[in-house]
Amino acid sequence: MSEQVHTMFSQIAPRYDAGNDLLSFGTHRLWRRRAVRAVGARTGEHVLDCATGTGDLALAFKRAVGPTGSVLGTDFNADMLKTAPDKAQRAGLDVRFEVADAMKLPYEAARFDIASIAFGIRNVDDPSVCLNELSRVVKPGGRVLVLEFGQPSGAFGYVFRPYARHVMPRLGQLVTGNRAAYEYLPRTSAAFPSGERFVELMRKTGRFSQVNAQPLLFGVAFIYLGVVA
Repeated sequence: MSEQVHTMFSQIAPRYDAGNDLLSFGTHRLWRRRAVRAVGARTGEHVLDCATGTGDLALAFKRAVGPTGSVLGTDFNADMLKTAPDKAQRAGLDVRFEVADAMKLPYEAARFDIASIAFGIRNVDDPSVCLNELSRVVKPGGRVLVLEFGQPSGAFGYVFRPYARHVMPRLGQLVTGNRAAYEYLPRTSAAFPSGERFVELMRKTGRFSQVNAQPLLFGVAFIYLGVVA
């Protein structure tokens, strides 16, 4: 990941949650909870959440796996992680957070039941390498979850694309002071493979026995699930 992208996330980190809530009208929180249900997180399981940012998905996982399970949230950017421990403490949830690169995870093979990455895989240098790393640290029969933006089509796409290209950058600048970060988001989302194209990318790794995709809000985002072979 480029130093420019790293710096961008550091700059928006203090207002990241406020920006997400405003730009998605709070929908991103519903998507994370739905993703946890889709992957079937169960009591007592062990979860690795990569690109955890301020920890929202990690906290949702902890609620699902309970006190006998564990959740480790990681991010490549220490500034993004700064608010996550306090957020977990306020919620009364025991979640660990560490700085780690999703392209080169410092964890042994087959350690976790679930590995996830939400709105982060489009930022890595090579998504296939990231998918291989996520599957490597998951036990055979465990699950890899990817939650990522897509490219909505049809009538909703005609409404969403102008919003993403023109309105989001202005609102993002208003909340965080960084317009470029919210120009980056729709640009990278439009260029990233989504739907069946990303499913095919997962299959080509040879690491999964099953792969499927679930669209959210007409394809604005997708939940991708892979069962590790």
